[in-house]
Amino acid sequence: MTQCGKRWRVVGMNFDHMHMGDLLRMVFDHPRAEIAGICDPDPGRMGEAIEHFKVPGERVFTDPEACLEQVRPDLVILCPAAAEHGDWVERVARHRVPILLEKPFAASLAEADRILAAMARAGQPLAVNWPLRWYPSHATTKRLIDEGRIGDVLEVHYYDGNRGPLYHGADKIEREPTVGEKASSWFYRKARGGGSMLDYLGYGATLGTWFHGGSEPIEITAVMDETPGLEVDQHSVTVARYAQGLSKFETRWGTFTDPWTHQPQPKCGFVLVGSEGTLGSYDLERTIRLQTRDCPAGADLPVDALAAPNSNPVEYFIDRLERGLPVEGPLDPRVCRIGQRIVDTAVASARLKRTLPLVS
Repeated sequence: MTQCGKRWRVVGMNFDHMHMGDLLRMVFDHPRAEIAGICDPDPGRMGEAIEHFKVPGERVFTDPEACLEQVRPDLVILCPAAAEHGDWVERVARHRVPILLEKPFAASLAEADRILAAMARAGQPLAVNWPLRWYPSHATTKRLIDEGRIGDVLEVHYYDGNRGPLYHGADKIEREPTVGEKASSWFYRKARGGGSMLDYLGYGATLGTWFHGGSEPIEITAVMDETPGLEVDQHSVTVARYAQGLSKFETRWGTFTDPWTHQPQPKCGFVLVGSEGTLGSYDLERTIRLQTRDCPAGADLPVDALAAPNSNPVEYFIDRLERGLPVEGPLDPRVCRIGQRIVDTAVASARLKRTLPLVS
């Protein structure tokens, strides 16, 4: 049954992650959705959203329960610190409402399974948003894989990151962090799920699982840097051994430039090697590089133009909910769980400094 006449009342809850501003903009721009409420324990963190989206005072909350009970939303967007995803999903799920959870899935597999259990008890759908899914280059790459243009995917090579999580805010507006912000930000706190590996490995592992057609690696070897004075990593390299070959996932805070302004070197994105060709798919670039046996020199192909309802996570999830269809691809919690297993194994491998079998 469709709900095409419905106007979707959306709540944005917990502003730990700056991506909340991006997601609220997608709600604001959606022709049949409205920002019915925003909520964060710290009123100051909601200031930009209130100003940008003209949110009236009666729709601004600091108490999550009051927000959920008074607004009764049709959809909740959550952007808490990584290690607090389980707590927040359990809190919202009790109100039996669909949830769009900003990446990463969780800070651990145990937390991911808590999330899945909470949503199963609520009988409500969950989507996990990975912004790289909506880059036209990577969406085009998946289409070409599905068309068989490079044969069977044998290797996924991923390198991604940025100058650091405090160098930009919502809408990728550049900023310069003040002295001491690293010490106070959850991004740099191990207990709250900080570090480049937890920030970016989930991207590579989850989209990599999508590109691999859902196959799982056999074992994982990972290493991360140890910066004096920091309790989290800023650089990690993970090698995953699959039955079909090796794949590599590298995360980096401290790239020379941010990829959304100027691509750094190495470029941020993916290189895929298949049995019949290769694909170079870089973040936000307007072409992808396809190399095949018929064209071994390679050719630059224009990326697909992403159109509604498949150009951003808010319109995609609302469309799925309206049509009663399951969430697919990297937003599918089942795919995300495979990615989380890779992340958990990588974290343990880096800590123990040895190769480990993929956790179950």
